[in-house]
Amino acid sequence: MDGRLYWITGLAGAGKTTIGKLLYCYLKDKYPNTLFLDGDSLRQAFGNDLGYSEEERLACAMRYARLSKLLVEQDMHVICCTISMFDEVREWNRTNIVNYSEIYIEVPLEVLEKRNQKNLYGKMAEGTVKNVVGMDLKLQLPQNSDVHIVNDGRKSPEEMFMRVLEQLGV
Repeated sequence: MDGRLYWITGLAGAGKTTIGKLLYCYLKDKYPNTLFLDGDSLRQAFGNDLGYSEEERLACAMRYARLSKLLVEQDMHVICCTISMFDEVREWNRTNIVNYSEIYIEVPLEVLEKRNQKNLYGKMAEGTVKNVVGMDLKLQLPQNSDVHIVNDGRKSPEEMFMRVLEQLGV
């Protein structure tokens, strides 16, 4: 089996999609059977039938993991960008997906609050939004990622992407 899963995880606004798209463009040239999956797009594809509670987020993350496994077993190279901050999901991936690479993008909270993509952290501070991972929902940080990047704004997305390639040996 030649397929591989690149599971890119981190909090909202960490840069998962940006790094994931750079990886997708790079891999697509080498492997035409490469797919890009993003958490927001996947939610829409599955009909937005799950909310944002801890239980619903876990169910959603397991959907992404099972879909990714199915695609990898068909020799697809899958880049999946998702918050999915659950040890249980990452352990399931490592146990059930033969070619699994985990990329964790860490961002200091103060940087995330400044970026405030989708006004998520601002709404959280105002009290108009609940169930934000790392704020009012518990956060299970990856402990054994294949690649761990700190995206604090000092390096460009391209520099971080190059680090991903180097550490994965791609």
